[in-house]
Amino acid sequence: MHRIAIVGGGTGGTVLANRLADELQGEIEAGEVEVRLITADPNHVYKPTFLYVPFGKKTVDDAKRPIEELVDRRVTLTIDEVTGIDTDRKRLSLADRTTSLRYDQLVVATGATLEPEAVPGLAEAGHHFYGPDGAERLRDELADFTEGHLVLSVVGVPHMCPAAPVEFTLMVDDWLRQRGRREDVDVTYTYPINRAHGLESIADWATDLFEERDIALETFFNVDEVDPDAEVIGTVEGNELEYDLLVAIPPHRGSDLVTDAGLGEDGWVDVDRHTLEATAAEDVSAIGDAADVPTSKAGSVAHYEAGVVADRLASRARGETPTATYDGKTVCFLEAGMDEATFIEFEYGEEPFVREPSKALHWAKLGYNESYWLTARGLL
Repeated sequence: MHRIAIVGGGTGGTVLANRLADELQGEIEAGEVEVRLITADPNHVYKPTFLYVPFGKKTVDDAKRPIEELVDRRVTLTIDEVTGIDTDRKRLSLADRTTSLRYDQLVVATGATLEPEAVPGLAEAGHHFYGPDGAERLRDELADFTEGHLVLSVVGVPHMCPAAPVEFTLMVDDWLRQRGRREDVDVTYTYPINRAHGLESIADWATDLFEERDIALETFFNVDEVDPDAEVIGTVEGNELEYDLLVAIPPHRGSDLVTDAGLGEDGWVDVDRHTLEATAAEDVSAIGDAADVPTSKAGSVAHYEAGVVADRLASRARGETPTATYDGKTVCFLEAGMDEATFIEFEYGEEPFVREPSKALHWAKLGYNESYWLTARGLL
């Protein structure tokens, strides 16, 4: 039997498992191929939902569903924690099993992990919307925030949902205006490089909107410490910025599994950017945030990568030469406030065109968020 193991039940892992179930249906039913998805979390989480929680538009429960409801019945679902990857013996160690699992093809889809502790004072002082607890705490803090200085600081790059910090800043500006609080609140956005975003076209678009909406922009702002008592952010450049409410995008890291297996540094898997195959081990691929490729750590990237890897794994399972490649395709909706959004799409080496924001694109984004569960299920 040809065994395909997928580690991680996020967008990439779930979409991949369901795509393989369709592409290898005959082989699976004949007992020639096994597709196994291994994840420690019994719930599948759609993280972009957390952006709306601070504004009372969504709840954390809206972001999750039992993964067994999303995974095709032809996929062997294992709820367990993978504790080790042996790429020489092609075996996986699991927390709740005394024997390891063998694989013929492995896909690492372990995602990204927040690491606010990497910056002194950040965990104590900073709020964020990149997880359920952080989003709820920020919701409660915003509800009582009527005056002062709100700072959105991008501390760690790369990070999940690269446009989300810009979105939050534009949304909170609009949200405060709707409540008659904006005149009593100063808003500042900071970014580590010399512009407002890594992609130049998004940076230019955001900079114009920030100026129009009286949002201060600080670039070359590399945070190296936060003083929670004094409510001051310090930077590598020697600057300081006072705040009353700090919303910080914390540093991200990959999985220790990846580093321990020798697949890449900082928990990101070194891969060929087109085939998504690991450079340090045979018969290993990576998708989603775990894959170190020169594009965004976004859900759409994981989705498109999953399609490519599914085609390549199916070819290998049939003894064929895989030919599918990933071209860096990324699509993303960006909220421009509470009721308008824009949309971008690009590939490797391309600069996206930022469309004029509209209410129609805002509703399109909300519609996609609702239909995401069909995407995870492999129906879209």
